[in-house]
Amino acid sequence: MSERFHWSTGISRRGFLRGASLSLALPWLPSLSVRAASGKRVDVLDSKPPQRFACVYFSNGVEPVHWWAKGRGAEMKVGPGLEPLQPYSEDIVVVDGLFNAQAADNPSAHLGRMPNLLSGARVSSDQNDLRVGRTMDQVLAQRLGQQTVIPSLVLGVEPTELRLEDGISMIYGSCISWAKATRPATKEIYPSRTFDLIVGNGRERKLDRSILDQVLFDAKSLKKQVSSTDRVKLDEYLESIRDIEQRIDRAVVDQRLEGWKPTLSKPDMPRPQDKLPQDVPEHMRLMLDLIVLAFQMDRTRIATCMLNNDLSQMNFGFLEGVKGSLHLDLTHNGHDPVLEAMYLKTNQFHVAQFAHFLQRLKEIDEGGQSLLDSSLLLLCSNLFDGDSHQADRMPMVLAGGGGGTLETGRVLNYLDNGDENRRACSLYLSLMDRMGVQIPRFGDADRRLANL
Repeated sequence: MSERFHWSTGISRRGFLRGASLSLALPWLPSLSVRAASGKRVDVLDSKPPQRFACVYFSNGVEPVHWWAKGRGAEMKVGPGLEPLQPYSEDIVVVDGLFNAQAADNPSAHLGRMPNLLSGARVSSDQNDLRVGRTMDQVLAQRLGQQTVIPSLVLGVEPTELRLEDGISMIYGSCISWAKATRPATKEIYPSRTFDLIVGNGRERKLDRSILDQVLFDAKSLKKQVSSTDRVKLDEYLESIRDIEQRIDRAVVDQRLEGWKPTLSKPDMPRPQDKLPQDVPEHMRLMLDLIVLAFQMDRTRIATCMLNNDLSQMNFGFLEGVKGSLHLDLTHNGHDPVLEAMYLKTNQFHVAQFAHFLQRLKEIDEGGQSLLDSSLLLLCSNLFDGDSHQADRMPMVLAGGGGGTLETGRVLNYLDNGDENRRACSLYLSLMDRMGVQIPRFGDADRRLANL
């Protein structure tokens, strides 16, 4: 029934949604000054850049003996696993000891301990009820997404898998961002499509508001003709239509109250090729560079990027000294010295991608401070020791100044500091506070993280 509905309008749902994103991805042309509530003119240069948040995820944990940091600021020393971040010691906070209790207690060593990375929720093992919990990035997108054309970017490098692993859907292993408890946010792995979403693609048909009104009218009329199950699905569709409607309104009438102006109105990088990159390092850096572009153009302020999926089959043979094994095999190494050495190289590679991300943001000046200064960035994995599937301690690195709200150049060790609160969700509450979204409870936490 719903398919007939889409064709009766002459627009497929996929084309419609893609067209909606396109029609809104026009350059924002802010005035050089705005008026405050009092009516007084406010100079743009007096305004502060907005806060941005990004989470960069890598799978299957770390080589524990090499993942450490000590000292402060320029004197901070990091272990071999974190070596690519040594030049950025004054820009980072190495966080140790946080975890999600629901992950550590889940009997599924991988798929029960990964999708709840950013939610702390229980992972359902019932294939008829895929359920995790809305993730903190999507809470931010729900509260802050109306300020930008794209509520959030959800990116990755490996495709979403639909197969089963030990009787559990690999959708769990392919998504760290969940729009709802039962629905992951759609992950984009094509750089070209991400670029088009951010800056617009003139080859696509732009969505006219009158078309949207007609689709909305037809959808509401259809509700009387479908079953209760289909009605639920249609309601979700209508919810997405209403979101698009609001985004169109925001594109027509600039509702921004801040006088800050993005430093970039047109892309400063070429459009990537349509095909999926076959070079892993190029693919990863393209996706991270696209987040930088989206932040700099203020197309979105929230992003996640999965460098690889859980149980990843990615081949790291492009790294010197790494050959003959897939990433999953290297992480499950039985403490074989040769495999451990190659595992360390993959850790360093992932960290190097994050270092590249930091450097790009640090190079962009936004009127006396860098884009990194107004960002909160999280590098993390769902496991610590990947070989033993250790989920009671997660590797985490924070970076960026958070608009002056985050003191960097520190090591925060929650294993040894005597604080019994080691909940990752307490960290997420603290990060959401800094983004301007204050809620009393998230996941399994109702307290903010101490000493952050």
